[in-house]
Amino acid sequence: MGPLDFFWHLCGLLAPALGVGLLVSLAGRTLLPEGARPASWLAAWMVAFLAGSAALLAGLALTGRDGTMAAYAGLVLACATSQWLLGRSWR
Repeated sequence: MGPLDFFWHLCGLLAPALGVGLLVSLAGRTLLPEGARPASWLAAWMVAFLAGSAALLAGLALTGRDGTMAAYAGLVLACATSQWLLGRSWR
């Protein structure tokens, strides 16, 4: 596999994290109460993307396959947890 193929495979692996992170951050801006919203939706998007990417990479490392339902469940859980932490919703 060449470097360009590796780049496109990596983009395909991380695309769900980018999309879910965007949806979670925008939903958090509209659905959460005023005091629980993160300061910036862009920062929330980047944090959710990084958390989702880590979850997808962990799923790939644990199962040896990309696109398993366990990895996608971890993606959703990581993005939602990062939004919850950014909104300080434990208080």
